Amino acid sequence: MANQVANYTEDSIRSLDWKEHIRLRPGMYIGKLGDGSAQDDGIYVLVKEVVDNSIDEHMMGFGKTIDVKVSEHKVEVRDYGRGIPLGKVVDCVSKINTGGKYDSGAFQKSVGLNGVGTKAVNALSTYFKVQSYRDGMAKVAEFERGEITNDAKEVTSSGRNGTQIVFRPDETIFKNYHFIPQYLDDLMWNYCFLNAGLTINFNGEKYHSEKGLLDLLSRKTDEDNLRYPIIHLKGEDIELALSHTNQYGEDYYSFVNGQYTTQGGTHQAALREALVKTIREFYNKNFDAADVRASIVAAIAVRVQEPVFESQTKTKLGSQNVAPDGPTMRTFVNDFVKKALDDYLHKNQAAADALLKRILQSERERKEIAGIKKLANERAKKANLHNKKLRDCRIHLNDDKKDEDLRNATTLFITEGDSASGSITKSRNVQTQAVFSLRGKPLNCFGQTKKVVYENEEFNLLQHALNIEDGLEGLRYDKIVIATDADVDGMHIRLLLLTYFLQFFPDLVRRGHVYILETPLFRVRNKKETIYCYSDEERQRAIMKLGNKPEITRFKGLGEISPDEFKNFIGEDMRLEPIILRKDTSIQELLKFYMGKNTPDRQNFIIDNLRIEKDLAEEAA
Repeated sequence: MANQVANYTEDSIRSLDWKEHIRLRPGMYIGKLGDGSAQDDGIYVLVKEVVDNSIDEHMMGFGKTIDVKVSEHKVEVRDYGRGIPLGKVVDCVSKINTGGKYDSGAFQKSVGLNGVGTKAVNALSTYFKVQSYRDGMAKVAEFERGEITNDAKEVTSSGRNGTQIVFRPDETIFKNYHFIPQYLDDLMWNYCFLNAGLTINFNGEKYHSEKGLLDLLSRKTDEDNLRYPIIHLKGEDIELALSHTNQYGEDYYSFVNGQYTTQGGTHQAALREALVKTIREFYNKNFDAADVRASIVAAIAVRVQEPVFESQTKTKLGSQNVAPDGPTMRTFVNDFVKKALDDYLHKNQAAADALLKRILQSERERKEIAGIKKLANERAKKANLHNKKLRDCRIHLNDDKKDEDLRNATTLFITEGDSASGSITKSRNVQTQAVFSLRGKPLNCFGQTKKVVYENEEFNLLQHALNIEDGLEGLRYDKIVIATDADVDGMHIRLLLLTYFLQFFPDLVRRGHVYILETPLFRVRNKKETIYCYSDEERQRAIMKLGNKPEITRFKGLGEISPDEFKNFIGEDMRLEPIILRKDTSIQELLKFYMGKNTPDRQNFIIDNLRIEKDLAEEAA
C-alpha cells in the first residue's frame, strides 16, 4: 500500500479520448447494454441514434423517405435530406460536441442536441461507414471502433442528396446480441405515427401513417375493447389521442420531438393532471382522480425547444418549460386539453356519455373493494414481506434513490418452492436482483375482478412487492422474470402468472417488463470441459464435441442446479425470453382460449400442435 501511494505521480493521471471513454463507459451514452431481449437495450439505442438524425432532417422539411435495413448483425440507414456538409462528415461522427443541432436555426426542435449520438454508434461498432451526398458530390469515411480507417476524397456522384450510415455493433460489448423483429417494428411505426406523411422502407416493408397518434392507438388497442371511438386532438406543437377500455390500469404513450419517452416525464404528468381537471369541470363533479384515469389509454406528443432529458437515452423528459422563454409544460398541456377536449365532449354527446359511464363503473368497483383493500394492506404489513416472501436487493433495502441507473437495472425473479428460490437467492447479484417465492400454484384469475388480487394472499403480496397497486409509476423492478421448472407443473405456474399480469396489470407486459428465464435442460461434461445445453439439439452437438461418453445430466427443476452453477445463468449472459404482445393480439380472447372453459377447442389445438412436433422430430431423425 505504501508503494502504491509513493508511486502516485503525474504519470498516474490518464486522459481518455472520446472513443476510449465511450467504450469504457458505454452506459453513460446508451444506457444499459443487454443482449436485445429488452426494448431499451443498447443495440436498439444505436439504431435510434442514427435514424433520429434522419427524422430531424424530415422534421425540418427535407426528405420524405428513409430506407432502413437491419440484418442479423448489420444496420443500414439511408435518408434523402440535405446530407452532411462534406467538409464536416468526419467531424460529425468522430468529434464529441460537434453537429448542426447547436444551431437552433437549422434544427429548431430536434431529438438530439448534445452532439454525441452517432459518435457513440461509431465507437461501439466494429465497422462504421458514413457517406454524404450533396449537390452532385459525395464523401465517404469508414471507421473501426471509432478509429478512422478510410478518409476518402470528395468525388462527383449522381446520388440523391442525403446521408447513408452502415454499422455493425461490437460483439465484445454487446455479447450474444440479437435484434427482435417486433421491437424494430414498433420503433419504425412510432417514427411514422409521430411524423404523418413520412415513409420508412424497413426490410422491404413500407411503413406510413396519415393520422398520426390516432393510428398509433388504433394499432395498440383492440377496437372491440374501446368504450368509445378514439378522441384525436391536434394543436400547435401538441397532439393527443385517448380513449377508455374495459381493462385495468392506465396506459400512456408519450413522445417529445419524436422521442419515445418510455418513462414519461413532465409532459405525461401534465396530461394526467389536465385530464382529471378538464373532466371534472365538464361534468361538474369532483370525481376521484383514480376513477377518471382508470382504464385509460392515451398518447401525447409535444414539440419542445431545447428539451432537457434525465439521461442520455432520453427516456424521461425533465423540461419544466416548452421553450426557454415559453410557458411551463404544465400550463401548456393543461390549456390545450382544457379547450380541445372540452370542445370535443360538447360536440360528441355519445362519447361524453360513454366516458361518464366508464368513470362511474370505476367508482363502483373502487368502493366495492375499499374494505377488502384495507384489510389486505394490513395483512401485507403483518406478513413482514421483506423477510418472508421477498428477498429484496440492496438498492431497495437502502432506498438509494440517487442512483436511477441502478434502480432501472433491477430484476425480480418469481419462483415456486423453497429449493428453487434458495438456489437463485444464493446465486443472485444481491445489489440489483431480488427473489419472490410463491407458495404452490397461483389461482387461475381469468374472468375475476380486481377484488381477487386483494383476497388472494399470494397475489396481494406480489402486488405489494412490485409496488404497482396505483400504477406503474412506482414499479420497483425493471425486469420481472418468471423462473419456473422446465416441466409440466412449471409451465402451468408460468401460465397462471402470465394470466395474473395480463388480467390485472397488462401495462407491465405491454411495456416490456415481463420475461421468462431460460435455464439449461442438460449439462454435458467430461473431465476437461462442461457444456450447458438449452435444447436437445444443443445436447447432441455437445456430445459430438466432447466424445468419449461424457456425463449427461437432465435438469428437471431449478432446485437441482447448484448455486455455483446458477450464477452462470442469471449473470451477464442471462437468457431471457421477453413476453411480447403482437399488434393483433386481444388479451381477453387470448386468456379466454388458454385459460377459459373452452376445453374442446383447446384440446384440439394441443392435439394438432403435438402432431406437428412429432412430424418435426421424425424429420430431424
